[in-house]
Amino acid sequence: MGFFSALLALFFQTLDFRAPKWQLKSSLIGDNPGLGFRPMPPESHVESTLVWYKISDNNYATWTTKLDDFLKPYREPDSQWEALKQNCDYNDTPDSPDKVCKVDISSWSPCVKENNYNYHNAAPCIFLKLNKIFGWMPEFYNDTEKLPENMPTDLKNHIKAEKTSHAAELSRLNTVWVSCEGENPADVENIGSIQYIPRRGFPGYYFPYKNQEGYLSPIIAIWFEKPTSGVLINIECKAWAHNINHDRAERRGSVHFELMID
Repeated sequence: MGFFSALLALFFQTLDFRAPKWQLKSSLIGDNPGLGFRPMPPESHVESTLVWYKISDNNYATWTTKLDDFLKPYREPDSQWEALKQNCDYNDTPDSPDKVCKVDISSWSPCVKENNYNYHNAAPCIFLKLNKIFGWMPEFYNDTEKLPENMPTDLKNHIKAEKTSHAAELSRLNTVWVSCEGENPADVENIGSIQYIPRRGFPGYYFPYKNQEGYLSPIIAIWFEKPTSGVLINIECKAWAHNINHDRAERRGSVHFELMID
């Protein structure tokens, strides 16, 4: 028994309990991240993707409460992991494998709890996140001459402007870019202008995810500044990197939802 116990102990010493045995293409979730949105409709409408409320009745609390719950780990991060967290930038990435980058949402006005995420102004914020895939690393679009044909023109222009205005800091192009659009001509007309807060994508320094203690997925807020009221607006958001494929049916790389404010 002593010999086998020693072998068993040696076996467990070689295991990494934070790393899954099957990763990326070998795993059940694969190597193409999905894009999710919050707030989600109530569990009683599990198949729905509609965010709807009446501004005249001020009945938006269902949605803002869901955002409160989703964002609580970002507002009140677990203090036991504070020593492992650092403020990151494109030129200031984690200095050890155990360190993680902070996600500070406190200044994301108007998309903050104290402002009801702007729902009371009929100009709500929707939050986007990439699903976590252990070990996945984005392949960034940092060559602005080789952007995909189906990438929205306004995003292409944004990326090229980033390259021009930050020529000495091209690491800023190491971003998983995000686009949100109305799906049909009527939706394009009714969606109004959009702001991406704090930036138009997920910075590369949050990747790869290695199941680190205290890690929080990067998120961004989409602020719909003046959507047309009284109509259903179909919206599709996409994440952009060379190794992200878009498949709405499989929920890969993009997400669809509807917005309606009466």
